[in-house]
Amino acid sequence: MKKILIILSVLALCACKNNEKTEKSTPDEENSPEVAMNQVEGFESLGEKIDKKNMLSASEMKAEFENMKLGDTISVKFKSEVDKVCKKKGCWMTLKLDDSIRSFVKFKDYSFFMPLDSENREAIVKGKAYLSETPVDELKHFAKDAGKSEEEIAAITEPKIEYAFMAEGVLMETPEEK
Repeated sequence: MKKILIILSVLALCACKNNEKTEKSTPDEENSPEVAMNQVEGFESLGEKIDKKNMLSASEMKAEFENMKLGDTISVKFKSEVDKVCKKKGCWMTLKLDDSIRSFVKFKDYSFFMPLDSENREAIVKGKAYLSETPVDELKHFAKDAGKSEEEIAAITEPKIEYAFMAEGVLMETPEEK
């Protein structure tokens, strides 16, 4: 009986080692066009894989938002500059639509987060754009995450209609080498 258990154990270990070898990526997978494209173009891919084709500019996205009503949703991809990012774990960001208007971006199923140093970098987001009414308690939570002062947080007393976005995938500009 002991011999059978020893043989089964050895076979199980061998099977595990074979699986480890097959799960590792091959050189061809590492150099696939999609991965190579993201590296060459200076963007890091987060979430679902997306490309840089057929995207709107920030000003075009602003015009789309301005034509929406509460409850409307559109699937879209656009490029903009990151204004703010959650300082705790990167679970949200705001993208500039113009000098004073921002889009508040969350990530589908919280399956990925932004690098904490994303501010002032270009990002391409793909997902669902919609108008959102954010309640006061959430606005205060986001203000706290953004590092706002107690006075700024206390000044939040009204819900806010926001240009919201649920990102499925993001291409984030990689930081410049110094």
